[in-house]
Amino acid sequence: MTRIGITGHSDLSADSVPMVDRALAAALAQYAGADLVGVSCLARGADQIFAEAVLEAGGRLEVVLPSVDYREAKVKPDNLDAFDGLLMRSATVRYMPYRTAGRAAYEDANETVLSGIDRLFAVWDGNPSGGQGGTGDAVEAARGRRVPVEVVWPDGARRG
Repeated sequence: MTRIGITGHSDLSADSVPMVDRALAAALAQYAGADLVGVSCLARGADQIFAEAVLEAGGRLEVVLPSVDYREAKVKPDNLDAFDGLLMRSATVRYMPYRTAGRAAYEDANETVLSGIDRLFAVWDGNPSGGQGGTGDAVEAARGRRVPVEVVWPDGARRG
């Protein structure tokens, strides 16, 4: 079994989404099948693109939600259908022990993802996060733990 986590930008430009989708599908191809487990917090953008790609590759999806109110507090109305569809197709859903979303909840969710994976895919433009809990910080944390990181940033991809 191979457990792959995701970190990445939530603000991908609309024209970057298909490029990132193809790149993630290609990166997951070598792991395709029932032994693939994708671990995601299901944030908009990279997390959800990855989750779809894992399911399309025949893998199982495990979701780590930062708080009990995450859906109501953080998922935008135009993203509810996609979020709910992925949530319903997940093999497991784990909630961090927080009633409300916030920095501590996000940090614990990221810690939970990092502590339960064999490798991390990062849909990342390479820019540092500056300690704000962004994609660059997650990559740095994974590398600090010696979790292999595969950066997925196709030519032409950009943030919106």
